Amino acid sequence: MILTALSDGNVHTLEEIRALVKNCKQPLDYLLEKEMVRSFEREVLRSPEAYSHVPRAEDPALTPEQEEVLSELVPALKGRQQKNTYLLHGVTGSGKTEVFVRLTRAALAQGKNVIILVPEIVLTPQMIRYFKSRFGDDMAVLHSRLTPGERFDEWRRIRLGQARIVIGARSAVFAPVQNLGVVIIDEEHEQTYLSDHFPQYDAREMALSRVKREGGILLLSSATPSIFSYAMARRGDYVLLEMPHRVNDRPMPNVHIVDMREELRLGNRGMFSRLLLDKLKSCIESGQQAMLFINRRGYAPFVNCRKCGESIKCPQCDVSMTYHATDKMLHCHYCGNLMPLPASCPSCGSEYIRPCGVGTQKVEEEIKKIFPDVGVIRMDVDTTQNRNAHIELLNRFRAKQAQILIGTQMIAKGLDFPNVTLVGAVLADLTLNLPDYRSPERTYQLLVQVAGRAGRGDVPGGVVIQSYKPGHYAVASAAAQDYRAFFNEEFDRRRKNLYPPFTRMARILVEGARAEDTLHAAEKMRDQLNAYLQERPVTKKRLLFMRADYAPIQRIQNKFRAHVLTKLLSHRDADSILEQMQLLVQQHQEENGSSGITAQLEVDPASLA
Repeated sequence: MILTALSDGNVHTLEEIRALVKNCKQPLDYLLEKEMVRSFEREVLRSPEAYSHVPRAEDPALTPEQEEVLSELVPALKGRQQKNTYLLHGVTGSGKTEVFVRLTRAALAQGKNVIILVPEIVLTPQMIRYFKSRFGDDMAVLHSRLTPGERFDEWRRIRLGQARIVIGARSAVFAPVQNLGVVIIDEEHEQTYLSDHFPQYDAREMALSRVKREGGILLLSSATPSIFSYAMARRGDYVLLEMPHRVNDRPMPNVHIVDMREELRLGNRGMFSRLLLDKLKSCIESGQQAMLFINRRGYAPFVNCRKCGESIKCPQCDVSMTYHATDKMLHCHYCGNLMPLPASCPSCGSEYIRPCGVGTQKVEEEIKKIFPDVGVIRMDVDTTQNRNAHIELLNRFRAKQAQILIGTQMIAKGLDFPNVTLVGAVLADLTLNLPDYRSPERTYQLLVQVAGRAGRGDVPGGVVIQSYKPGHYAVASAAAQDYRAFFNEEFDRRRKNLYPPFTRMARILVEGARAEDTLHAAEKMRDQLNAYLQERPVTKKRLLFMRADYAPIQRIQNKFRAHVLTKLLSHRDADSILEQMQLLVQQHQEENGSSGITAQLEVDPASLA
């Protein structure tokens, strides 16, 4: 039986023989002893199954804008460039990914290798499909959804030179790529490139450090560049490359702003404007697809008592708990704590306690009520927790198994669905209400990115932005797809108020079991930093303000939080202040390591919460 199974002349694994022949150990040992069969070990590297079986594709014709951009980038690979950082500002649908492919091919032809970073795992399947269809297996994938074995084997393939192209999330910037020629950072404006966990790093800064050290080039790409990157390009530190038109001269989507205050005045108390519902109906009847964006997961963002006004907060964190209709539980999105929805208010005992606000689950529920016969997919952190869930959901939508995709910011960027002709931003103002100097920038970027998902095929697209602040420059500029108008307004605001890039924000974050202990530690480090500056009056002029206080979210996961918050002028003299802050953190850790009170330095953090 074993000899019959092996008679096809192919190499078979032990597992395959066991599957073909039961109780094969003794007969196999006999055949090996008589040298009638031969065994040997061979390393077989695992490949992520979700990314296999991609058909090869031919190169499309380049647009004049793509050719012009590549005429700048390809010669730079040969080391003839004066600058090594390029910013590609191309509108949504302008063909930036094809530029990545051609630049990668040019790098490989010169014997150089490439790293491509995407901001979120949900964007890796599309980028991988695009590259695998053109380069086959000469690529590796690195992100946290791989199994440990898959990640190890992908790392080995890169180290052995078997994969010359690496695609992944921010940690892929550390991939052991030899002879690195290019690092491409797609959607460079995204804050997800900044790791807020130890060890903290900015993948963009790490990429720049690598290409400088290894003689390569860095390509930053976005339809909505960060204020910092565009300012660097305008100043001449980066080379600015622009693609202002879509491929095949497809029109940009037609954008409508709906004033939700007027909807309310006219008696519409629902979450959808009449215009959005009309366009959804037309889209569905025509057989097209739609995407609905709301940057808030769950069913309702908080549960409120109508009598005393109190909301239910997490007992471990100083944040409101979010109600999820799927399990009828309250969830804390900071620590993962779960609580049942109480029948009465814990503060006053009133029965007038209700979920308030709108999240992705509530949008999904309402859409299914209005369009009961239409397939709907919801995509947020809750529906993509399983390892390949994000791939399966996107594949279902791509296969037109649903006409409406509802999601958070994970659907707002990078995705290319030619059949999507309508995008609705349900609550466009959410990010404007954040207590962060970057809230207008993030609002503009999200709205432009999500609007860019519409009209990428042959049928023109439409966008409906529902807003309670329709006159805000971030909303108006996004609707007009006018980046320069937004940049000029935002840049002037930051200059007047001395926000980055004119300054740097830095803080020492202290965490501990007792509130008063964390504040005391923060105040001590503030006093030490102040004493350091008193002896250096020139350096002190670079400090605009400093204060020690409780952090805006005073408690997360039962750890109380305080910080020393500073604002520094963007000047080389300010570097010594950051170095002193890091030294104070190290001294604190050495002196208080056993106390449970930890400290860490955060420079230009993604969040000051």
